[in-house]
Amino acid sequence: MTAEEIKTVIDDQRAFFKTGATLNVKERKRKLLLLREAVRRHEADIAQALHSDLGKSADESYMCETGLVLSELSYLIKHINKLAKPTRRKTPLAQYVSKSYELPSPYGNVLIMSPWNYPLLLSLEPLAEAVAAGNTVILKTSRFSPATAAVIEKLLGEVFSPEYVFALTGGREVNACLIESKFDYVFFTGGKTVGKLVYEKAAANMTPVTLELGGKSPLIVDETADLKLAARRIVFGKYLNAGQTCVAPDYLWCASSIKEKLVGEIISEIKRQFPDALNDDGYGKIITDKHYDRVTGLIDTAKVVFGGNGDRETRKIEPTVMDGVTFDDAVMGEEIFGPILPVLTYDSIDEVIEKVNSMPSPLALYMFSSNKRTIDRVMRVCRFGGGCVNDVVIHLATTEMGFGGFGASGMGAYHGKRGFDTFTHYKSIVDKKTFIDLPFRYRPYSKSKTSMIKKFLK
Repeated sequence: MTAEEIKTVIDDQRAFFKTGATLNVKERKRKLLLLREAVRRHEADIAQALHSDLGKSADESYMCETGLVLSELSYLIKHINKLAKPTRRKTPLAQYVSKSYELPSPYGNVLIMSPWNYPLLLSLEPLAEAVAAGNTVILKTSRFSPATAAVIEKLLGEVFSPEYVFALTGGREVNACLIESKFDYVFFTGGKTVGKLVYEKAAANMTPVTLELGGKSPLIVDETADLKLAARRIVFGKYLNAGQTCVAPDYLWCASSIKEKLVGEIISEIKRQFPDALNDDGYGKIITDKHYDRVTGLIDTAKVVFGGNGDRETRKIEPTVMDGVTFDDAVMGEEIFGPILPVLTYDSIDEVIEKVNSMPSPLALYMFSSNKRTIDRVMRVCRFGGGCVNDVVIHLATTEMGFGGFGASGMGAYHGKRGFDTFTHYKSIVDKKTFIDLPFRYRPYSKSKTSMIKKFLK
């Protein structure tokens, strides 16, 4: 798509927004209902596309993408009337007599840039929230997941006109054109390098942003944890989507006293959950040859205690465990984004907390323990976006809490009400009555007026 064509779409969306068509809450709800129907109608197409792009099974596709999109849409449809309703607020006595309220208002024309690793979920979930809030949307999908992008473009075309919601894909030229353009809000999910550029360009236009990035999310297991259950849940979350999950546990940091037993349980679970990964049609593949080479380059064969093999033709890498890892190893120098689990040990939780807080703030942190005091301390003192106690990954699978990064892992949050809030500007309005007008705020001031002001404002 050319720069001129993109500019035309943006101009058309701005013109459409100015008509006020998106302000009608009933129409927003109708569009959300139609979108939910379209997702259900194309469920098989979505599963096939996700398998083509990422090697996901139909079960994993529904559990981690389609089902979560439908859940978000159902939440928004159920709650949109309340979410879009003005909210009364208390009025200070000094403003007697008046009514105060916050009026939810859409930003206008929104740009959503989605990644390739969860191409349906991370496209349609923020899009649904933006539509619920009353915005027009340009959705930029990833060129690395072309089959899913094509399905998204098709189903959105069945629900929305281009001046309301428009989906496009493309490479760096399209990205550059979009981030140089003026939008009213930008929502970006992806890597830090591009995220910083998006932030820089948005700042030049004074455009607010949400950035969902990533980072090296630690997984801490202490000596009081249920190791068998921990291993089962760790293997599920770490190797989901072949490790290409922004909130996947990036590395395991366990108490030295339980390391051998925990690693043994993890290997047993890998064998149970992925008995023949390289030949498993439902086990995910690495998205491109470039990423495959990068991930395999992080594997130190001398430290591999399980897995480590790969097939470049199919771009599959076995669930891999590396033991004896230190922070000097290459695998600890960047976010892995692949099916490698480095194992480190600690002797004191104090060193864990100090090290975590000395590193760039991760998107997630996970703690397996039955010691409530330790759990509380780690959760309160460590800096991270969100996480779980005695589980991994699942904190993002809810409409009842916001999901987002912190510091280097991003800014802003979405899901459920927080998603609606993200794409909404709340106008603070005081409706002052005219049948009475308190005179003490007007010049000329006097001792009696000042005395009255001090009674009200203290």
